[in-house]
Amino acid sequence: MNGHCDPRFARVREIFEKSFAKGEEVGAAVAVYLHGEPVVDLWDGVADRHTGRPWAADTPAYAYSCTKAITATVLLTLVERGLVKVSEPVATYWPEFGKPDVTVEHLLTHQAGLPIIDDPVPVEEFSDHPAIAARLAAQEPMWEPGSRHGYHALTYGFLLGEVIRRVSGKTAGELVAAEIAGPLGLDMWLGAPDHVIDRAARLTTNRPAARTADPAPTPMEASANGQPPAPAPAPVETPAAHGQAPADDLFTRMNRAFADPQSPLNRALGNPDMQLLPGGANHPAVMASGWPAAGLVTTARALAGFYRALVAGEILQERTLRDAIRRRVSGPDELLIVDSSFGLGYMRPSMTFLTPTAGHEGAFGHTGMGGFLGLGDVEHGLAFGYTPNRLARAADGALRGYLLLEASYQAL
Repeated sequence: MNGHCDPRFARVREIFEKSFAKGEEVGAAVAVYLHGEPVVDLWDGVADRHTGRPWAADTPAYAYSCTKAITATVLLTLVERGLVKVSEPVATYWPEFGKPDVTVEHLLTHQAGLPIIDDPVPVEEFSDHPAIAARLAAQEPMWEPGSRHGYHALTYGFLLGEVIRRVSGKTAGELVAAEIAGPLGLDMWLGAPDHVIDRAARLTTNRPAARTADPAPTPMEASANGQPPAPAPAPVETPAAHGQAPADDLFTRMNRAFADPQSPLNRALGNPDMQLLPGGANHPAVMASGWPAAGLVTTARALAGFYRALVAGEILQERTLRDAIRRRVSGPDELLIVDSSFGLGYMRPSMTFLTPTAGHEGAFGHTGMGGFLGLGDVEHGLAFGYTPNRLARAADGALRGYLLLEASYQAL
């Protein structure tokens, strides 16, 4: 195990080591800050299971939907400057949008009714975010905006990103570099350059070749390169023992949605379809594209550092952040099936954002498909980042990060 761990957080290290010993990790990193102090910074394993390249202190990974919290933060910086009002119609800033009932808040809280792009997006448009946004501007919502919420897996970023571009004249990725990652010294890119792509972790769904524990594959394996995973043969085991909501048939229904290629969930996850490129999320064009909903390339240290800075008031004013994490929507998610909860772009504790009981008041952040997790807690001064390269099904993949997070809270 590489890095350092404050003795108060020894349980985090112990659980991280066990994950590797049981063959649950190929390579991964975890970082924790407490009141601005780095108390955990650990990494181990290999960044590329085919070449054996070891995971290093500065190995970044493609963190999927952890991106959404960063993009939301960029938009909130524009709100602080008086350039955007979340209560205003999107068309105020983007006249071609043409849906006067859809507000900026609806975009931030997954209430816009535009989680799916109707027509397939060709590879040639992957980096042409305005073109993808124009497709959404021409569509009719699936439900009355504001009447319900459903996870906008990829469209979230193209919608918010276009508002950001129209207001600031810059892309979300450019603002991340200029106003967040650069000033704070964070290894975080929304649109990774070649030298970062070259040293990034390569995502996989396979277990490591050598294991010290039961080698049987889990029933929760995702398919190659992070494509929506296959169905589980039984309902997902949920963390009821950790103070979360008990398992019920909602999780079986969620598994069914993941398994059905034509389900709204898979249609939302699969367009634009990164699997049109060899290697999917590992392809340089995907990592360079900077999709504002699922394009972040970052280290665990930088992901935790981002939340440390948020909690410390270094990116947004305290009142802005506290208002942003106020729950706007909670309950059954139209696409994810199980309950989700969102503030202005940030996930709040729910079935889709598992947190220990101690974090239910102040915790906010975002998960990423396969197990990625970034979190801040305004009540405890905690910041957390976890970046693995072995992807697991969302429901049990989240438990690896959750157990590390639980141990972090136990140390407080």
